[in-house]
Amino acid sequence: MTKLLLSLHVLAALVAVGPVAVAASMFPATLRRALGTSGDGNGDGDGAGAGAGAGDVLTALRTLHRICRVYAGVGIAVPLFGFATAGSLGVLGDIWLIASILLTAAAAGVLALLILPAQGRALAQAESSASSPSSAHSSSAPGGLAMLTGVFNLLWAAVTVLMIIRPGSTTGV
Repeated sequence: MTKLLLSLHVLAALVAVGPVAVAASMFPATLRRALGTSGDGNGDGDGAGAGAGAGDVLTALRTLHRICRVYAGVGIAVPLFGFATAGSLGVLGDIWLIASILLTAAAAGVLALLILPAQGRALAQAESSASSPSSAHSSSAPGGLAMLTGVFNLLWAAVTVLMIIRPGSTTGV
């Protein structure tokens, strides 16, 4: 049963966290294109996001945001299978697992409380800029979102390393 639970836990992590990490990482660059701003954050964009192809860029933004929202919900399966696996292995009190739980909670908080709401606001701003090209202006949203996404991805990388290394593991891996 432990092998089944562990397999489901790893599969859930791959299926749920992977798409969120990729979509959230793609969102800031796509947002820059939608807003017509340069990547350096100085706002010297020409408003090109409101011109030809703006509909495609907005569709991409909507899709990336939807992927993040939907797979964040699916991601609930990761800690559920993780707790079941840890209980089966008898490691619920191990410090590496507690650290992983805290890092996972932090990643979930960054996603749910910071990234998803910021993406929603940025999407609304991009849609507003596309409907009124003269209102297109620079935004700190792409840079801030890129930073938050980097923090989210680093938290998951740390959890992954802890899950592989498992300090005190007797597997010898």
